Amino acid sequence: MPKIKTRDGTEIYVKVQGSGQPVVLIHGWPLQADSFDDQALALADAGFMAVSYDRRGFGRSDQPAGGYDYDTFSDDLADVIAALNLSNIVLCGFSMGAAKSPATCPGIMAKECGSRGRARHLHLLGRALSPANR
Repeated sequence: MPKIKTRDGTEIYVKVQGSGQPVVLIHGWPLQADSFDDQALALADAGFMAVSYDRRGFGRSDQPAGGYDYDTFSDDLADVIAALNLSNIVLCGFSMGAAKSPATCPGIMAKECGSRGRARHLHLLGRALSPANR
């Protein structure tokens, strides 16, 4: 499964390595899923399922004209999680992958943890600030 289709039809490239409790790795701007290859291999070797994906507009995912707001990024994450039928997830976001915005407060990943109820742990790595949070 190299790509999944989001609710707005955008195709998102997904990488899965290993099996076990899922750890979803969310890259920042302007990276892609490959930036987590070393971590994904280590996680897979340690008995986890490492899931990384190219966010919309990056890497091998579609580059639609719109949808670059935090609510859509959060929906994309939810669609990746649903397509892979993941639960008991550890979410790890780097920089923009862990960013907060007023629209999703307290952020993409916290929204996934709280309102959607599939994530168990939240790790923010070098969180970027949106202009409203500086």
